[in-house]
Amino acid sequence: MPRLSYTIDRFSELLSELKKEQSVLNKVNTSTLKNSTDYEKEDLARIETEKTISFAIESLNQIYKKIQNLSTIDTFPAVLPSAILVIRTISASLYEIMPKTSHELSELSTVLGSVVMDSGTITGAKFDFSEHNNASWLILDEAKLMVDSKINKQYPNLDFPKLSDT
Repeated sequence: MPRLSYTIDRFSELLSELKKEQSVLNKVNTSTLKNSTDYEKEDLARIETEKTISFAIESLNQIYKKIQNLSTIDTFPAVLPSAILVIRTISASLYEIMPKTSHELSELSTVLGSVVMDSGTITGAKFDFSEHNNASWLILDEAKLMVDSKINKQYPNLDFPKLSDT
């Protein structure tokens, strides 16, 4: 339980850092792009960064809620393996824009990996990694849909499909 408590505390801190960064980017992007249709490369890069951070927040929030609700050791092997894949995916997506946060997420996935192994050994759990992978991808896909919708509403003057071609 101490490792899980540590993970929950660090998760909370990392989510706060991500939300602060997202808020700053959102303010800059909103102010810069308000009623504009002429976008510089830097503007588009900031929007993509905001989108990446928003995706990280949405995905990690879902994992954070699941981890907070773990109560007994026998529930760990059912929940944590899919959480680890989501955390590693988010860590990789943040590597270039927030390397420190990316590194800390990697460390959390390692801590959770050891919790999974220990709890699996204690409870005799069997792991179906394809099932956990599917659960992870569902979380990530849901977060992506939510963020895409939110960003499209936030910046209605941008034509995102055309922008991805540039």
